[in-house]
Amino acid sequence: MAELLYRLGRFSARRAWAVLISWIVILGIAVGAFLAFGGTLSSAVTIPGTPTAKVTDQLAKSFPSASGGTGAMVFHTKDGDAFTDSQKTAIGTLLDETAKLKGVDTTVNPFDTQQTIAEQAQKVSDGKQQITDGRTQLTDGQTQLDAGKQQLADAQTQLDTALAQAKQQAGGTLPAAVQAQFDAQQATITQQQAALATQQQTITDNLTKLNEQSTKLNLSSQLLDLSSGIRTVSSNGSTAVANVVFTDAQQEVTPDTKQSVIDQVTKDVPSGVEVEFSNELAQSIPQVFGVGEAIGLIIAAITLLVMLGTVIAASLPLVSAIVGVGVGVTASLALSGVVDMLSITPVLGVMLGLAVGIDYSLFILNRHRKQLLDGVELHDSIGLANGTSGNAVVFAGSTVLVALLALNVTGIGFLGMMGTVGAICVAVAILLAVTLTPAMLSLLGHRILSKKARATIGTARPDNSPTKPMGTGRAVGTLIAGLVVLGVVALPALDMRLGLPDGSSEAVDSTQYKSYTLIEDEFGAGVNGPLLVIATLPHTATDDEVLSEQVRIGQKISDQRDVAAVAPVGASDDHTVLAFQVIPKEGPTSVSTEQLVRDLRDLSPLSGDVKLGVAGSASGNIDVSQQLADALPLYLALVVGLSLIIMILVFRSILVPITATLGFMLSLAATFGGITAIFQWGWLGPVFGVHDPGPILSFLPTILIGILFGLAMDYQLFLVSGMREAFAHGAPARLAVQRGLHAGRTVVVAAAIIMISVFGGFIFSHSAMIRSIGFGLAFGVLVDAFIVRMLLIPAVMHLLGKSAWWIPKWLDRILPNVDVEGAALERSHPAHHTAGIGHDEQQHSVDGVRQGVVDGVPQGAVDGLPQHLVDGVPQGAHVATELTRREAAAVREQPTHLLTTDPVREQQQVSRVEAGLDVIVHPATGGVQRVAVGSYVIAVDADNGSAVVEPPVGGVVIVRAPR
Repeated sequence: MAELLYRLGRFSARRAWAVLISWIVILGIAVGAFLAFGGTLSSAVTIPGTPTAKVTDQLAKSFPSASGGTGAMVFHTKDGDAFTDSQKTAIGTLLDETAKLKGVDTTVNPFDTQQTIAEQAQKVSDGKQQITDGRTQLTDGQTQLDAGKQQLADAQTQLDTALAQAKQQAGGTLPAAVQAQFDAQQATITQQQAALATQQQTITDNLTKLNEQSTKLNLSSQLLDLSSGIRTVSSNGSTAVANVVFTDAQQEVTPDTKQSVIDQVTKDVPSGVEVEFSNELAQSIPQVFGVGEAIGLIIAAITLLVMLGTVIAASLPLVSAIVGVGVGVTASLALSGVVDMLSITPVLGVMLGLAVGIDYSLFILNRHRKQLLDGVELHDSIGLANGTSGNAVVFAGSTVLVALLALNVTGIGFLGMMGTVGAICVAVAILLAVTLTPAMLSLLGHRILSKKARATIGTARPDNSPTKPMGTGRAVGTLIAGLVVLGVVALPALDMRLGLPDGSSEAVDSTQYKSYTLIEDEFGAGVNGPLLVIATLPHTATDDEVLSEQVRIGQKISDQRDVAAVAPVGASDDHTVLAFQVIPKEGPTSVSTEQLVRDLRDLSPLSGDVKLGVAGSASGNIDVSQQLADALPLYLALVVGLSLIIMILVFRSILVPITATLGFMLSLAATFGGITAIFQWGWLGPVFGVHDPGPILSFLPTILIGILFGLAMDYQLFLVSGMREAFAHGAPARLAVQRGLHAGRTVVVAAAIIMISVFGGFIFSHSAMIRSIGFGLAFGVLVDAFIVRMLLIPAVMHLLGKSAWWIPKWLDRILPNVDVEGAALERSHPAHHTAGIGHDEQQHSVDGVRQGVVDGVPQGAVDGLPQHLVDGVPQGAHVATELTRREAAAVREQPTHLLTTDPVREQQQVSRVEAGLDVIVHPATGGVQRVAVGSYVIAVDADNGSAVVEPPVGGVVIVRAPR
């Protein structure tokens, strides 16, 4: 990889204009693709297949007319008085006109609705009175009927007595005339009895009907009582909520359609009336780049300027990052025409693209500047910087890519898409760093250095590397203090609640926030987040059964805690599905509302095998959080597992990757604690624009885990690779920790400040989602870079000592040598140096090592090395005149042996300078060889790149492979 990047860097430097133009063309293609194929972004967070989504789908199937998206418009009088009749009429006319807009199905007039509710209540009241009156009339009729029956009974008795007496007087047989009289009287009584029986049946039938009507009326009355808390016009008459219903589903309503509604209503709102719009209508695509983001970028630019010393040098990483963002984000947005993409997805791409784009370019630029100051020729320096620091950039970037792409394994579409877009932007940043940065460095030449710095090119510089390790007491104290601080900061995370933002989290001056607070104040907090409950019946119900079931189920729902009102929405055409709107007592993100969702789901099935389903923002929050929680173990295992493999390859150690991962867990816990304290508890709320604390964005923890893990491993790589390099070059393990930290801290501090500035700029976005993501990333980088990587990890590495670099021998043998530091590249491509003191002198000094020719006299690599040692070196051997910068630094610090292995024994050459104490190891080839070095024997194992002095007399032994 290092060799490939070296060649790529030199190619980009030689063909600088071609590379620059190619990236401009790529940028143009990406922008063109976005303009041609870009689609609509969604502001709704949905996950198919969740219980909430299933209920929503069932609702759309059973109630097609109610499947369109909706939005609320809150009208209110400026003076707080009740609406006048003229204002009501004007609002009604405005809503009628709005209903004619394209994409709008209908609008609901709040005044008509409230009047209908009042009329229904009055009808029920009137009906009850009518039933009472009817019962009175029937009772009076029954009394009169009973009296008539009694009279007929008395008449019948009298007739029967008279008939008996007459028969007795007549001797048993009445004359025909007398019998006819009695028969006529009996007929009259019988006829009257029949009439009374008919009247009795009428009264009975009427009473039955009255009872039936009374039952229905009582059921209707109960439904009205259950829904009595639902209003569309406030009790004081000053505020009204109108709904607009769209032809398309909520997720498919275009921003243009929503905006047309807002424009229409805003333009024609009547005098003395103001209107605010709910989140469903007014939530727009977040601003990708605003004032806060610009300030963050300015801070990053100032940091670059302070570190690099010139405007030109400071501008290069910024240009690279901006080009990368342009290519990555527009290319990603071109996919929005064929895939669903959340509105904050491109913003995340901008965050990552800017942050890593600046940092990755800076790492290569910083290495190149140091090499130029050492006198390395321009193109050689670009190639070496690309092959060494660029190699580290590729490996560091690979951990970020793994973490982002692994978001797709969660099975959550919008989250996987966010990870993919972020990965695209990071990949583009890596490609730009290893191609465009070398090209720009070539075009800028030595102007990348200040005039003062250019005057010192090629001169020897004092070595400021630490000579003593940190004290063990200091390491223990740092570790304990760091753990205590992180533990305290992490404590609020124990109370973290997850959810999705509502209108209360929007900016105070936004129409969404005003709409939310007006509804909360005038109608109750629960109206901002109603629940939808679907009841599936086991069989088709009759009309009467529907009404009774609505009352029975509605009462069951109303009996639950924290229910303010329950209103039946209707029944499906086949009478198998009933729908209810449930108004909680508190808002959609409250703990009580979330518990209510769980309680309602636990009710199912009701008696009679009636199954309940719940939808709404609160239930959606629960479902999203649950699905994320279910996917998190697999996601963590995949990310941590792959990253551990990468780090084991890079560091050839077991404990270093483990401590890196444990350090990340500490910084992550602290990040969650900081987010909870500010966004959920409201600490420092005014500073960060948190006016209504609420639950944390449901998918934020997963996003932070992915991104921060990748960035944390970046800092781990850039710092600990320096420790590894120092240790491999002979420094004692604890001293190597101090030297690695000293070598990498400047660029890591600058890189961290840049990332914090870029991410921090998004904290002041108008979007609640973006604010929390920006803060989480900025705070996470702050904690991880400055506390974990620069304090805790060095302390732990010091305490571990040499054991930090332990690795099983069998694993060490099978692992490939990735050489992320590029040491092999430096050996295979020794730098050509430029600069000179005079016209007759061509020389170069690298950390006290000279090479080349001065006044025609060959020079040894090490100042003071006897010339006869150089003259006696066989042709083809690698000699001291090709020492790398790192080797030269080791040579200057202590006595040295230079060893070259070669299949030809005559070309096995060692220049012995003096016995010393330590061993420096470089890869070799040719298997295990035992090479005589004066009176010493050195065993060289080319398979694992080790060299052992037998007996161990020390000295710096530089092991090299032949050309």
